[in-house]
Amino acid sequence: MITAVDAFQQRHRVLAFPVAVWRKFNDDQAGSLAALLAYYAFLSTFPLLLVLVTVLGMVLAGNPALQQDVLNSALIEFPVIGDQLRANVHSLGRSGFGLIVGLIFTFLGARGVANAMQNAMNEVWGVPRKERPGFPGSWLRSFALIAIIGLGVLVTTALSGISSWSGHTVLGAWGRVLLLVVSLLLNIGLFWLGLRTATAGAVTWRDLRLGAVLSAVVWQVLQYVGGYVVAHSLRNASALYGTFGLVLGLLAWFALQAQLTLYAVEADMVRSRRLWPRSLVSSD
Repeated sequence: MITAVDAFQQRHRVLAFPVAVWRKFNDDQAGSLAALLAYYAFLSTFPLLLVLVTVLGMVLAGNPALQQDVLNSALIEFPVIGDQLRANVHSLGRSGFGLIVGLIFTFLGARGVANAMQNAMNEVWGVPRKERPGFPGSWLRSFALIAIIGLGVLVTTALSGISSWSGHTVLGAWGRVLLLVVSLLLNIGLFWLGLRTATAGAVTWRDLRLGAVLSAVVWQVLQYVGGYVVAHSLRNASALYGTFGLVLGLLAWFALQAQLTLYAVEADMVRSRRLWPRSLVSSD
């Protein structure tokens, strides 16, 4: 029975391709790579919010309403748990010392994300160890990735704010659709640049194109429907367990993003190297 099912999926591309992606994901132990990405993303979140709250308090001291609007735009990036973050973020300090501490830990967390992303991309694309950059090349790539991540945060926050504003103008729904398209195109560009920066060896821009498109689409979809996935199991946990539920929600959200992004990259790798069909049962 299993042999017949295996033979059937190998004969049909619509089944063989996702099976090959799943097998490649497991072969690369990409689940562990995604967990490391989620950990460092989580590690940098609260210091980043501390920096944001402190800077907003300094720059927009006379305009608390605008401070709240900017903060709300940033927290839109966290479906389900955004409300919990909003309720707790005001307890963060707004001192100069807090800003320094926040910047240091944000940098350390972001550098961890950048290093983990380099390792994940090189593992997925099978870049030999000897071809991977050492010091200072890996550090320079990490700094470039941090800049790209920072640019992405700024762009998505700005677009979220504009989207909220457009809903109250004559642009209405058409304005939101236009911003959705612009956001998707910008995300594709940022992912393409980020994936290329993170990948060493002979991997080309063309090789990474599909991965960038799929990753951007996945992240766009997650902003609208991904929250329901996390909410299904964690909304009650957040209400019952307070801070613990918030931590659980953040980790689940980052893990979901990281895993789906690596699945997109694996799909690109399988397509580029034509690594299908593959057997369900053998270790081919």
